[in-house]
Amino acid sequence: MSGDSTWDPASSDGREETRQQWKRDRTTFQRVYDVITGATEYTGASDIADRADCSTDGARDALTQLAEMGIVDHREGRPAEYRRNESYFQWKRVERLADEHTHAELRERLDQLLEEDADFQQSFGVPSPDSVEVARIEDGEHAAIHDRLKSLSRWRTVRHDIELLQRAVSRAADRHRDGGDLGASA
Repeated sequence: MSGDSTWDPASSDGREETRQQWKRDRTTFQRVYDVITGATEYTGASDIADRADCSTDGARDALTQLAEMGIVDHREGRPAEYRRNESYFQWKRVERLADEHTHAELRERLDQLLEEDADFQQSFGVPSPDSVEVARIEDGEHAAIHDRLKSLSRWRTVRHDIELLQRAVSRAADRHRDGGDLGASA
């Protein structure tokens, strides 16, 4: 349930035809959006422009609009830098979940994840994945360490998804109370 996926033309397999089609089919604004949604670290407009295959001024204009819309975080400086606004994308994910699923469906999935979380708590003997001691994970043979690290990663994902689903359940309940759950409950 985590994450938005976007195509990053800078990391593509180098197929120039695909890149040219992307440039033809998308406006400068859309290409900048495609690139910035993958930027988790602050990045300058010129770097975004290179990846979006546009001018620095074009990227800066699009980034300014995206910052005004709350999609992008902006950090003043010389040069100014930008990154995706994680809060916006979490909000967007919650809204999508509430749009695409009924309150009951969301509640059922949340209950499943809460049960999985309880199993992890029992298995690791701690209340959260951040409480797991590294020494406990690294003790043992390679395969066992790998399995514990994989389980710990899954537990973190479960915790993230629980947070999103709790918000989506609340949002779906609000919509239902307000009579806005017409399509999802049919």
